[in-house]
Amino acid sequence: MKQGPDESSAEAVRVMVVDDDAVLHDCYRRILGSAGDGSFRLFHAERGGDAVAEAKRAAMAGEDYAVAFVDLNMAPMNGRETARRLRRIDPATNIVIVTGAGDVPLAEIARAAGPVDRLFFIAKPFSATELLQTASALAARWRRDRDMAVTHRQLLAQVALLQEQKAELAANESRAVHTAFHDSLTDAPNRLAFQRALEERTRAPGTFATAMIDLDRFKRVNDTLGHLAGDALIREICAILHRAAPAGALVARLGGDEFGLLFDTPDDATAVAACETVIAACSVPLQVYGHGVQAGASAGLVVVEGGDGREPIDVIRRADLALNEAKRQGRGIARRFDETMDDSIRLRRRMERRLIRAIPDQALSLVYQPIVAKADLEIVGFEALLRWHSEDFGATIGPAEFLPIAEESNLIHELGDWVVTEALGRVKEWPGQYVSINFTPRQFHRHQFAQRLLDQTGAAGVTPGRVQIEITERAIFDGTGQVADTLHSLRQMGFRVALDDFGTGYSSLYNIRTIALDCLKIDRSFIDGMGRDREAAAIVHSIIQLGRALGLDVAAEGVETDVQIQALRIAGAQYLQGFGLCRPVDAARARMLAGARFVGAAADELRAG
Repeated sequence: MKQGPDESSAEAVRVMVVDDDAVLHDCYRRILGSAGDGSFRLFHAERGGDAVAEAKRAAMAGEDYAVAFVDLNMAPMNGRETARRLRRIDPATNIVIVTGAGDVPLAEIARAAGPVDRLFFIAKPFSATELLQTASALAARWRRDRDMAVTHRQLLAQVALLQEQKAELAANESRAVHTAFHDSLTDAPNRLAFQRALEERTRAPGTFATAMIDLDRFKRVNDTLGHLAGDALIREICAILHRAAPAGALVARLGGDEFGLLFDTPDDATAVAACETVIAACSVPLQVYGHGVQAGASAGLVVVEGGDGREPIDVIRRADLALNEAKRQGRGIARRFDETMDDSIRLRRRMERRLIRAIPDQALSLVYQPIVAKADLEIVGFEALLRWHSEDFGATIGPAEFLPIAEESNLIHELGDWVVTEALGRVKEWPGQYVSINFTPRQFHRHQFAQRLLDQTGAAGVTPGRVQIEITERAIFDGTGQVADTLHSLRQMGFRVALDDFGTGYSSLYNIRTIALDCLKIDRSFIDGMGRDREAAAIVHSIIQLGRALGLDVAAEGVETDVQIQALRIAGAQYLQGFGLCRPVDAARARMLAGARFVGAAADELRAG
């Protein structure tokens, strides 16, 4: 075995010459060495066995050969067998059979040393040009194939990494969803889960009951035996409720010592009897950390006919009123709601009559709360918030008190048109910020909602890009295709769309991906709990990561402290809004804030003025 001079170039490819004629080896050295650019690093073997041994060594060392020139007629191992073994060691090597024989069994050699696209032939005697061109072409091809193989492996690795990240994201989403909708102490559904289930049930036909259950004298257990004993009692009662509740009932811990039940019922009497059974089951002596405790509970319930447009919040409120009546009547009992318990119903009717006159009496106004970018607290937009000024019900009434009343009638459309007109008139006064307008579910389902809004912006001389539509999960994910179509139309027209109070409704990752959105607004309840509740902080981080993964902006509402501001900026929320940055202001001050552009600069200017 003879080893020829090696080239030192890092770009040189390895070429093997297998021939039992020493004169031909000198020819290979002169011809391939004459390239002058160090393209080839030659290995010379006079026997097939030596070539196979070198190929094995090179394969283990990662020093692959690009080309092997193999003489057909050698002894004791001929060229065909040598090529076959070289091919088994490294399938990527380009093998060139060199022969002076006229009758060459090409098909037989191809079967032994294929594939045919890596098997070539040169006849002896060969010219220097022919040899050099063959070696150069096959070396270039080998480099290209090697680079493609490396790229392929890299792509496979990236695909595997993406699949792993996808699985991790799905697992994180599953954990976040479970955390968001389950109580950490009992692992029962929490208040958000109960509200979501109630919202779904109110839309479905059939009679159902909603019950609020409070433990009697629970505070005495906490005060005398400690909070650990109180937690243990909560867990015991939760287990009792699951056993005693009607089949198919949802049992949720709403907070503290309060539980909720949701179950179908044929009539009022059956629902009351079911709650009385639950109360009796809770009225038992229990052992808590070695102490005897006499448990007990009271319940208030309301029976509702589903599908009649009843507001879930109103259902809960009525059950709470019945629970308060049960406590007033001595505890340990169940009471069903009736209209005599609810003075607020009469109040709502009075408010509806007064609300009809709100627009003609010029009793409505808008205030504007800045939405700022996290990086430098630049004001990018304002959320328009509706206020009702009424001497009958207090100086100023917030929308949470009167919009549910307006939604029960066509008043909501009249109020909504007034809000849009007023807000569009103000946004023209700002140098570039957008206005964010809230719409209720009933407004959003109005006939030709998108076209009507486009006409209003056109009449006001405002481009759609300066208007953001805020809508809740309840309005978007109600199972109707109309909502998705309307959102798609709005986005095509140029409006921004924000999903308000995100995390408190019943959206899913699939729905969010398929609905046309620009921004997720994290509900203020999660922001408020960040500093004292690890679960709330985890949910906030999960929502921010979800928004980033889906290419959506994320805005945090209800930001009230410097600690929350810094935590949200670090977590990656793009936009912030809340009293900690700026309270809602009237139109004149909003114009001043918009001109100042930054929260700090605006505050200084206001103080100076």
